[in-house]
Amino acid sequence: MATDQAPVQNNQKPTFLADGMPIVLALAFANFLLHLYFNNRYGYFRDEFDYMSCGDHLGWGYVDQPPLIPLLIHICRALLGDSLRSIRFIPAVASSVLIVQIAAIARELGGRRYALLLSAISAFIAPQYLSNGSLLGTNCLEPTLWMGCAYFAILAIKRNDPRYWLWFGVIAGLGLEEKYSIAIFGLGIVVGLLLTEQRRAFLNKWIWLGGLAALLIFLPNVLWNIKYDWPFVQLIRAIRAEGRDVVLGPLPYFFQQTLLLNPLTAPIWLAGLFGLLFSVRFKPYRVLGWCYLVCYTVLFVLHGKNYYLAPVYPMLLAAGAVLIEFAIDRGANADPRRQWLKPAIVLVLLASGAHLAPVVVPVLSPDGFLAYEKYLPFKLPVMEHSHARAALPQWYSDQFGWKEIADETAVAWNRIPAAERQDCGIFAQDYGQAGAIDFFGRRDGLPPALSGHQTWFLWGPRGYSGNCVIVLDDRREVLERLWKHVEYIGTSADNPYALEKQIDVFLCKGAKFGTLTQLWPRVKRWR
Repeated sequence: MATDQAPVQNNQKPTFLADGMPIVLALAFANFLLHLYFNNRYGYFRDEFDYMSCGDHLGWGYVDQPPLIPLLIHICRALLGDSLRSIRFIPAVASSVLIVQIAAIARELGGRRYALLLSAISAFIAPQYLSNGSLLGTNCLEPTLWMGCAYFAILAIKRNDPRYWLWFGVIAGLGLEEKYSIAIFGLGIVVGLLLTEQRRAFLNKWIWLGGLAALLIFLPNVLWNIKYDWPFVQLIRAIRAEGRDVVLGPLPYFFQQTLLLNPLTAPIWLAGLFGLLFSVRFKPYRVLGWCYLVCYTVLFVLHGKNYYLAPVYPMLLAAGAVLIEFAIDRGANADPRRQWLKPAIVLVLLASGAHLAPVVVPVLSPDGFLAYEKYLPFKLPVMEHSHARAALPQWYSDQFGWKEIADETAVAWNRIPAAERQDCGIFAQDYGQAGAIDFFGRRDGLPPALSGHQTWFLWGPRGYSGNCVIVLDDRREVLERLWKHVEYIGTSADNPYALEKQIDVFLCKGAKFGTLTQLWPRVKRWR
């Protein structure tokens, strides 16, 4: 009779294309083509303007993010251009790599062909990972980097080779340059090591060298934060003080985790979690189960958004797929009468994935999505209170309305005599507006925008005197206290799908506040 025994530890490395990996690669390529085809259906996303503008000002840090994504999009734009498909090439590739990664983890955990396929399909249909492949952002690389760390942790344990901890540190350092949240994953691994027999890793130099590598890679961003008085910390405090985010209770938080991964995959990742925590088969990898519990607890206590935990789930899906394969096959005593479960599970998951894909991939027109949304068996989550007023969910609504804002700003710009334009700046209220001016405005000859929002504040007034400023999205009575002459130019054209729309544009002349440099400390807005 088969037993739930621990996997045999060995140093034999399987051929990469063995055990069904070609099928996984085909699935990853299909995922890439899916995103490549649909990624230009709507418009540029608010955050994408931020990354592009930051990429035009390369540095070791920014108020709301480390430098890796702006650097990568700077390179990508130089090679591929500014089209939507070019901007979203990186996320399409990253989400496809994740599918291969999860299958590789399943194989290292003892899975065979079906476990690799099941884990890869689970990642392929998960709404959060589909969303990551559809939009440029720090989320798109985050699961890949977290799972890169998990993969090397597994190899260090399975092959009894502590040198893999050095590669863990390298990936963790790159992760810190991409998004700070990977530090929580690192904390989870440390706690998991301390609570299991794998604590002996701390007696070896390689794990400490890995930690040193992570620190050295991350050090430039640390120094940047010190130089600017920890702007990211200031930003988080401002967001908390404003109460911008929706805070979830224990049950809604857990329920939204199941939505992120597709509710039908919950039995898979829950099986993986309990297997990593309790199964003899996965005893050497108990550290990963503890890591998940630490990440979940920390993010819930800190009121992190629901998707902040998404990067940790691929390792649970991989472990769950291995256990399901084992349960169906029962080792050497496989019962042919149970084999029908394998294609049935795959088909049900693919059907569910196709049903939910329009939630995060723009396969439908906006009106088509609004009609489709009515038939969903659940309400789509709202992560910030301001998003509740949008017709579409925020990840779609923030892809509309930006060109209209830039067009109305161009109307104001054309009112300014050519001789006065050199000293006339454009002031936007947030990074979405400012980034849209930076991106779309170039075609109309507009200069880069000014703003007190986040990193634009650090870029300063750029030498403008303040005697001529086009101001977006403000009130006349406020502006008249700052300038002698305030002219209302117009309001950006309405877009029924946009979250940020019908933005007023003013032309202000004759500064009452002295110089723009003197006014600048008052425009800081980090939230």
